[in-house]
Amino acid sequence: MIPVLAPGFLSWDEADPARHPFDAASAEQVVRSLGPARCVPRRPDVAFADPVMSDWSWGEARRWADAMSHALMEHYGRWAAGWRWSHDEGDFDGGPVGHWCCPRDSITTPEETLTRVVAALCEWRAWLESLAGWIEAYPLDLDTVEDDRILWDRAARNLILQVTDRTGCGSGWHRHCHQVLTWFLDRWTVPPDLAEELVDRAIGGRFLSWTGPDAALVDDVAERLAQSLRPADRAPSAEPLPDHLERWLAVRESVPWQRAPDSGADGPVTPSRDGAAEDVREFDGALDPDRARGLLTALELLRADAARDARLDFGLLQRWQQHVLGTEEPPSLRSRPAFAKGGRERYGIGPGIRARLDACLAESARDTARPLPLTARGARAYLDVCFFHPFDDGNARAAFLTLVYVLAREGITLDGVILLRRVAFHADEPRDPLVLASYIDTHIAETRRRAATPA
Repeated sequence: MIPVLAPGFLSWDEADPARHPFDAASAEQVVRSLGPARCVPRRPDVAFADPVMSDWSWGEARRWADAMSHALMEHYGRWAAGWRWSHDEGDFDGGPVGHWCCPRDSITTPEETLTRVVAALCEWRAWLESLAGWIEAYPLDLDTVEDDRILWDRAARNLILQVTDRTGCGSGWHRHCHQVLTWFLDRWTVPPDLAEELVDRAIGGRFLSWTGPDAALVDDVAERLAQSLRPADRAPSAEPLPDHLERWLAVRESVPWQRAPDSGADGPVTPSRDGAAEDVREFDGALDPDRARGLLTALELLRADAARDARLDFGLLQRWQQHVLGTEEPPSLRSRPAFAKGGRERYGIGPGIRARLDACLAESARDTARPLPLTARGARAYLDVCFFHPFDDGNARAAFLTLVYVLAREGITLDGVILLRRVAFHADEPRDPLVLASYIDTHIAETRRRAATPA
């Protein structure tokens, strides 16, 4: 599972400034041209400790910041997610950015807020550029690692010191340090999974929040990392991507779906607010009012379809997707392989793909002969749409609508969807499906609790 807007999940390919052009001089113009710049949320005139401020900060204001991140990533690439990675306990703990903290502290007037966004974006980019310089400081090669360990040691030590200096060693600083060391190894051809493992071993849980490592610890971590490398650690030559749709279908059969938690078993729930519609109005509306209108229309259709217990299949998805994308005709099923996650996943195409998708989606309905928790059926249908990737555009929104439909068909409306949007899942990760099911369960349980005890 990947929180799409979280910079801690960026790979070096995504963060490397050499791969992603950026002009700091035009950053202000770009930021002010984006949809969220036209609708900076109005800050409530209450004290910091007032519950109204907390609700605003974690609700409307956070969705606006998410929308700004999404817009920046659409324009510049995924690396731009780091503009909110502030020092200490901000939106994301332990980052290198000082110009942004969190919605509560950083969203003030529209002018001040947008100025902070620009400054934070440029600060994050400058940090990446400086990191790239330090990573490239020595011409390293795994083939000669036995002779050059002192250089690997020196480079790792320097990177640790740069991160400690930049983050101030506040809350969670060690996660970014871990990431930077992983980027360093990745740059010099160590496979990312192995790089993660080697960095984990070298640090050994000894870097702690709010505590700067002493010189002896820094030296030991750098030395352990350098000593752990072998010429055979080099990443193999790139091979053709496998078909991740087929991988998902294999995972799908192996998941113990019956183990999913099941707050949906307690029957229908109708909250005081529609969390899906609220998220669309504030997040998608900040990106583009037309995008939000299309999604809201699709939500209305979806709920009407749920009320009549319509069969969930590609035809139903098409009907909703026409409004999501604003096309004159329902969008057709893709006719070519599709790619996602920066090209790291490929979804194949072949005869019978629509029939296979329809068969999978049909399993989202309640089956008394083979009962499965609603959370499992919802998660499975969501992931089916993600990895069949049926449309040329808008598949994440289609997957979200599919999940909302599966719940609505059994009388459940959520009052929040924070764990269900702006996340991504791996087609071949067997743990992800039950993670998603647990998120759905959490939302159902919380919606039910709040509906029973209204404020």
